[in-house]
Amino acid sequence: MHPDLAELDAETLPERDFRVQLRTWRALLDRPLTSYYLVLGITLLLLGLGLVMVQSTASVADLAAGLSPYSDFRKQLLGAAVGVPLMWVAARSSPRLFRALVYPLLAISVVGLCLTLIHGVGVTQNGASRWINIGGQQIQPSEIAKLALAMWGADLLARKDRFGQLTDWRHMLVPLMPGAGLLCLLVMSGDDLGTTFILLVIFLALLWVIGTPGRVFSGVLILMALAMLLMIVSAKYRFQRLTGYLAPQGGATGANMQSIQGKYAVGSGGWFGVGLGASGGKWGWVPESTTDFIFAIIGEELGLVGTMCVTILYGGLAFAGLRIARRVPDMFCRLGATAITAWIVVQAAINIGAVIGVLPITGVPLPLVSAGLSSLLVTLVGLGMLMSFARQEPGAREALAARGPGWPLRVLSWLGLSKRRK
Repeated sequence: MHPDLAELDAETLPERDFRVQLRTWRALLDRPLTSYYLVLGITLLLLGLGLVMVQSTASVADLAAGLSPYSDFRKQLLGAAVGVPLMWVAARSSPRLFRALVYPLLAISVVGLCLTLIHGVGVTQNGASRWINIGGQQIQPSEIAKLALAMWGADLLARKDRFGQLTDWRHMLVPLMPGAGLLCLLVMSGDDLGTTFILLVIFLALLWVIGTPGRVFSGVLILMALAMLLMIVSAKYRFQRLTGYLAPQGGATGANMQSIQGKYAVGSGGWFGVGLGASGGKWGWVPESTTDFIFAIIGEELGLVGTMCVTILYGGLAFAGLRIARRVPDMFCRLGATAITAWIVVQAAINIGAVIGVLPITGVPLPLVSAGLSSLLVTLVGLGMLMSFARQEPGAREALAARGPGWPLRVLSWLGLSKRRK
């Protein structure tokens, strides 16, 4: 071979290898079940992290209250033990079943939200009435309202699309906008601005997918911004949170203690953290360290590497959810996938942004990680639905059929409790 040609071939060899690897990764991402396994894998990773961090963080508060150091962990583990089977059932269910359950789920959320406002029935904590007590467990109906709005809005708009009614912008807003407004009003009556904002995000995601005209979408955005501003200035503590974010002042134990101590905790973790269980912020310095500010303890104990891994996982969930919404042919599945993805990913972004100080504190939990039975169960069911939508992607059913029965059926068959048809 001519020396010049040999040198040219040596120069282009790394480029060829890179192109081959790029094609290999593209082929993996184009597989029909990629979205399904991405959602499943990310969910289990975040759930496992949440269980570890709840035990690490809540044990101090439990001991201070005279309880077992495993008290909150057992509750979270119970939620995972119930929620994972529910997620599996939702993942194996048909979207037609979800559509049949839309109105019962919506009715349950509305009734539950109304019960929180009744004296003696609703449970009030820190001045907010957001819970009801059922069987010794506190249930937060506003978490159910997120899933109810996502599914009801998707079903409503899918029906209108089937009848060709979405060419008129008024059909895009009615009755979706009044229904979303009612849920927001009930949630806000319990003094829950963070969940109200998440409901509005779900509403906007639904409008975006159906192609709402720009002027109508802009008008809705302006109306929502004015409503949020009114809700903020109507309560003194919410207004103080906003002014504290725009013009932070005071010491580390003053009015802005939560924000300042949260940033201290994240910053003190360095690259790799102080070690799992070795946080100093959880000893009363970071308020709500097991729920709203658990990301601060992650930053302190696991460092920048840990927080980046958590952020990447939520980014992967956003990629998988939007990939499902883009690939599924059914309008209900497309709308539902977008609404669920927007709800979980935006809620995570708001929580993380509040902890690191780039957003005001709104009091929303970190999905799958923060302590909270209602949030964990509803989020797992929502992700199960997202996995069900992923099974509707072109080629997904064939790929699943080629794999044979899932592990539960294989176990039942091995035990002699199930017979496969030949």
